[in-house]
Amino acid sequence: MLDILLDTLVDSVKMLPFLFGAYLLIEYIEHRAAQKFVNALTRFGKAGAVAGAALGCVPQCGFSVAAADLYSNRLITAGTLLAVFISTSDEAVPVLLANPDSAGKILPLLAAKIVIGITAGLIIDAAGLLRTPKKDMDEVADEHAHCHTEGKGGIVGSALHHTVEVFVFLFVVMLALNFAIDFIGQERLAGFLMSGSLLQPVLAGLVGVIPNCAASVIIAQLYAEGSISFGSAVAGLSAGAGLGLMVLFRTDKDRKECFAIFALLLGISIVSGMLIQLFM
Repeated sequence: MLDILLDTLVDSVKMLPFLFGAYLLIEYIEHRAAQKFVNALTRFGKAGAVAGAALGCVPQCGFSVAAADLYSNRLITAGTLLAVFISTSDEAVPVLLANPDSAGKILPLLAAKIVIGITAGLIIDAAGLLRTPKKDMDEVADEHAHCHTEGKGGIVGSALHHTVEVFVFLFVVMLALNFAIDFIGQERLAGFLMSGSLLQPVLAGLVGVIPNCAASVIIAQLYAEGSISFGSAVAGLSAGAGLGLMVLFRTDKDRKECFAIFALLLGISIVSGMLIQLFM
């Protein structure tokens, strides 16, 4: 047990420089692009799904929050909101970057999420599902740029905070996996995770939709370890909208609408993951 603990700690510490570097860049991009993100979403109208999916894949937590706030204020379409939610990467990119051997998995993963986000968003808007914006786009004010803001330590302090937080999640996930492999066995663990099964994307989607960055850390690390398939990773990370879902339920008083968004997000993510697993 002590050997497993020490090995996990060493492996986790090796990731720290990669994590901090990734979050430093992410914080800089988010700080500079927050208002541009809001402006782009509110001015694209029904084609906002394209902008939403492209911008939402930037690994951060603020854009999904901003999109939820804009939707609650009837400034963007449902399709645009779902495109942002589906393409949101949250902590997945930093976690995969922290695993140098998994860096090559990032682009295919992001590309799949963008394509799914754009396709789903455009179909939903074309079908007229849920509501459409009712306010003049020119009425958008700075107060709607509800993106992530810097803490007292500025960009560096915020990056350090995210690094420490995700490092703890990673350590716990890796420790649990290592203990499971050692005590349960690789084959039994694979069975528990439904390896090779079309139902694995369902399990991944249910984990991913939990509105907490720990969910995306778990999915990304399992994918990096090879414990889940590409289709399952797509399902889990597409269903994970970061804190966006929590903000949507808090700011949108129409509960039926909120649950409809939730159901569409989870359903689209799981079906997409299953199709990828079936044909790839």
